[in-house]
Amino acid sequence: MEKEKVKKVIDEVRPQLQADGGDVELEDVTEDGIVKVKLVGACAGCPMSTITLAQSIEKTLKEKIPEVEKVEAV
Repeated sequence: MEKEKVKKVIDEVRPQLQADGGDVELEDVTEDGIVKVKLVGACAGCPMSTITLAQSIEKTLKEKIPEVEKVEAV
């Protein structure tokens, strides 16, 4: 799975996070389909960050890149 492809999809969800004072940074993409991201800004300490990660970031990545198995926050 190409890291650049993952970055492009993350850039699509980034405006939603930035609108609420947060952001996401791509940390790593593993060979077994795990995307590791770091939530920053308001997202870093938000109790809803787990839901944001699953419902927004992971869902969009899986739709656009079927090789993505899981998204993890680091």
